[in-house]
Amino acid sequence: MALRKRPRDTPGMTGEKAGLPPEVVDHYTRADERSRLTVAAGLVERARTGEMMCRHLPPPPARVLDVGGGAGVHALPLAKAGYEVHLLDAVARHVEQASQASAGQPAHPLASVRLGDARSLPEADAGFDAVLLLGPLYHLTAADDRRAALREAARVLKPGGVLFAAAISRFASMLDGLYRGRLGDPAFAAIVEGDLRDGVHQNPDGRLEWFTTAYFHRPEELRAEVAGAGFDLLALVGLEGPLWTLSDIGEQWADAAARDRYLGFVRTVESEPSLLGMSAHLLAVGRKGPEEAAVP
Repeated sequence: MALRKRPRDTPGMTGEKAGLPPEVVDHYTRADERSRLTVAAGLVERARTGEMMCRHLPPPPARVLDVGGGAGVHALPLAKAGYEVHLLDAVARHVEQASQASAGQPAHPLASVRLGDARSLPEADAGFDAVLLLGPLYHLTAADDRRAALREAARVLKPGGVLFAAAISRFASMLDGLYRGRLGDPAFAAIVEGDLRDGVHQNPDGRLEWFTTAYFHRPEELRAEVAGAGFDLLALVGLEGPLWTLSDIGEQWADAAARDRYLGFVRTVESEPSLLGMSAHLLAVGRKGPEEAAVP
């Protein structure tokens, strides 16, 4: 069965109109997503995401759709490497930042930057070699919405195209609270209890360092959701492993020998089932099967 096409343009769409709760839009309006992956544990997440893309992306000039691409942290290096990269995000600030950053590398700009909703992509069927969902699944707390985003990714991928779907671990806040000494704060402890109970992360006080409304996956949930959307799973890894919990990770990362040693251990255990939940972020890589096997 052929998958339906979405309209190519969604003019005037804001994050809230795209379905993001207002507190999520507010969080990303106040937080600097451009710098998140340049400090502390974000350095590990960025490096490991890049490694996984190097392993599984088709060679340039393949067409890549970066859905929820933020300020272009992953999209811009791919464009510089020769890929044709199209970026969508539901937050207007991110779209503006990505547009500015793209203009800053005129020899290798992004092919397009616009507002969009992961559950209703403004793209035709089977037009991309790879789709990045490196953020949207975080903020879709309803399973039906996550399924919709994954089905849309499958729809716009060519047969044999590759999906990269990131999720936050169910245990991330608990581990963060443990290593930062936050579990003694009743407000933070209540957030962690909610995370562990049903995976829905809520931050009623709006404290920037406590993130915002999100869904935290168990590894087996992410595996099932990706497979349920019709993808053949190529990999399910913990991006940072336990490495992100080091209090001095920024200093350790600056030492090339220490960085290489730590990354070697993380790679060794990246798919170890008993350790997947220790990682702050999970990454599933899936391949779309033949067109007739696609989910309608």
